[in-house]
Amino acid sequence: MAGWPIDFGQTLVTYLAFTAIIIGRYFLIVAPIHWALWKRTPHKAKRLSKREPTRETIRHEIWLSTVSAFIYALPAAIVLEMWKAGGTAMYNGWPERLSGWAYILISTAIYLLAQDTWFYWTHRIMHHKRIFRWAHAGHHKSVQPTPWASFSFDPIEAVSAAWLLPVMALFIPIHVGTALALLMIMTINAVFNHAGWEVYPQSWVRGLWGQHIITASHHNLHHTQFRGNYGLYFRFWDRLCGTDKGLVNDGNG
Repeated sequence: MAGWPIDFGQTLVTYLAFTAIIIGRYFLIVAPIHWALWKRTPHKAKRLSKREPTRETIRHEIWLSTVSAFIYALPAAIVLEMWKAGGTAMYNGWPERLSGWAYILISTAIYLLAQDTWFYWTHRIMHHKRIFRWAHAGHHKSVQPTPWASFSFDPIEAVSAAWLLPVMALFIPIHVGTALALLMIMTINAVFNHAGWEVYPQSWVRGLWGQHIITASHHNLHHTQFRGNYGLYFRFWDRLCGTDKGLVNDGNG
């Protein structure tokens, strides 16, 4: 089977490198955003959190995010080594035809929708009273989240999320550049949705964009109420399943 077995030593090196990259990226992205929102009092952003974040909360968020980095790095390292050995559906190089560029857009939509669907249902399941304590309670210690909470997942939740995109990349063709773009979208989306501030213009949030795309005004209610608003990128599943609780200042928060 192409791509397997992979070299254990090289995979370990790749795993450690990915872990360092994920942790470094986390601090490089989150630190300036947290500083800009909580230390500079931005005029165009709308504050959602009712209280200042405590050092204890931030330390907890950083700890869980660091643990999550070690978990996320493993499937990424394995799939990268399998790709190098020709055992995945990932590809690189510039598309030579218009259909190639069109597929990049199509594959992006496929991966985003799959990730959103997986996240909604696993997230909702993890809120079951028999599972919540073990799988999701750590993340919800951030009742008023900060940007540092963007990847503060309990280990079980991190494992459930970390394997989805790498496994998909074994079977559904995706350009390496598209995969990197998806990782950046996931990161920025998570940081802004946990920021404690709404960074998007209110005309967007209350308009067509906010009706379909999740922003901090939507996700912040999930942290303060612990129920509903389970989606990752889109409000589709929440609305279809009757779990959409609206936005902050819509009479719900």
